[in-house]
Amino acid sequence: MKKYLVLILLLTTSCSKWLDIKPISEVSGDELFKTEDGFKDALNGLYSLCLNEEIYGKELMGGLPDVLAQNYAIPVIDGGGYRQAAIYNYKDKSLIGRKDKIWQRLYEVIANSNLILAKVDQQKSILSGVNYGLIKGESLAMRAWCHFDALRLFAPSFASKPAAQGVPYVTEFSKDAAPMQTVTALLDSVIKDLTAAKEILRGVDPILNAGYKVGYMIRDSSTEGNGEMFVQQRRHRLNYYAVCGELARVYLYKNDQVHALQNALEIINAKKFPWTRQEDFMNGNDAKKDRILYKELIFGYYMPNRKDAMNDQFRKGNGQGLFISSTEGKNIYEVAGIGGEDFRFKQWFSEQSVNSTTYLQLEKYKRTDDNLHYLMGPALRLSEIYYIAAECTFATAPDKAWAYFNEVRLYRGIGPYSGPADANSFYTELLKEARKELYGEGQLFYMYKRLNRPILGLGGKPVAASDGVFVLPLPDDEIAYGNR
Repeated sequence: MKKYLVLILLLTTSCSKWLDIKPISEVSGDELFKTEDGFKDALNGLYSLCLNEEIYGKELMGGLPDVLAQNYAIPVIDGGGYRQAAIYNYKDKSLIGRKDKIWQRLYEVIANSNLILAKVDQQKSILSGVNYGLIKGESLAMRAWCHFDALRLFAPSFASKPAAQGVPYVTEFSKDAAPMQTVTALLDSVIKDLTAAKEILRGVDPILNAGYKVGYMIRDSSTEGNGEMFVQQRRHRLNYYAVCGELARVYLYKNDQVHALQNALEIINAKKFPWTRQEDFMNGNDAKKDRILYKELIFGYYMPNRKDAMNDQFRKGNGQGLFISSTEGKNIYEVAGIGGEDFRFKQWFSEQSVNSTTYLQLEKYKRTDDNLHYLMGPALRLSEIYYIAAECTFATAPDKAWAYFNEVRLYRGIGPYSGPADANSFYTELLKEARKELYGEGQLFYMYKRLNRPILGLGGKPVAASDGVFVLPLPDDEIAYGNR
């Protein structure tokens, strides 16, 4: 893949505001935005910034949010530095540094998005119609995407305190600090940006073409690699359907199930994303095994330069990585019962033993040739869209909701749910299935938080829902200077 220029924005961390920015690049902004290729490089730079290990290159994909969701057994000798996070000790110095880096990196991506958006309309005349739309639409979507994750980590949920102060919504490339917005206002700002991005992308995104076929990059007759490089592999970008999926997430977070369902159904009814075939997920030839369920990814980060970051955090020596016990893993996937044939458990975990202790190692990100698309980091899955549709449908059409829910189970090798059909059972089962499906992907914590439900800890011990658990403290400099 072409190596793209990345615009780096450093956030000052002392005697200044957290959102003050100073651009540093090999090429000045004026020079960069004089050509269409410069705009392309800048947009590709957004995705490169996202691959920083402190956000989507590692931390927000299988790291801190999954630790907070109690997905891993953290040893006393904590090689990954997560033990204090697992007990929600947000005053721990190492954890403060970890969460503050997440904040910093998210707002770096936002600042770069704003730089592109500040220039794209000024220079519209040098851009083709398609490229103008992709650059502006994806930049708007990325700005919204990062703000939403900042909100989901650093502010109370809409279910808990919709009028509470949240985080800044930054829409200008400026050294001035943006004011805080309430949780509700920020969700509205995210929706506004995503809606604008959706309308722009509707007219230009190649993924909407009838002939655009999703497939495996290296062996299927897909059309994802057709055309110039900038318009290829749309699922590696914030494409039209990815924006629909993010809108479904945000609307559901705001408890607007009508609009969440509309956006979820737009993806489902498009029939653009096929379920992974059993012969691909369970392929006896490891080189052809699709552990990541690639064709079901509506959006995923292509991570060619992340080397072993995502892989290694699950396989550090002496059992010091992110693991669970064999017993715990079997309980999560209900191996003794309905989950006895669960493809996910069989393909995503391997049993290891250290000093007579047996544990399960996550193989989803295994970085060898024994994994068809090991360079992908899942960001938005088809299965999550089905979960959203099920949740939004349950109150008015419970049979349809269970059908959405059970379709995911069908393609994971387990039978339909056959227990009580009341609302409490539905949400209990939904959270159980989401934990199985999204394990190691950083999304489960947000689901507990959105629903304001207890986190199911290891051994079945619940962690009570509270802002003390669900809200990471803002960086000190942001509290001091953030116009609160």
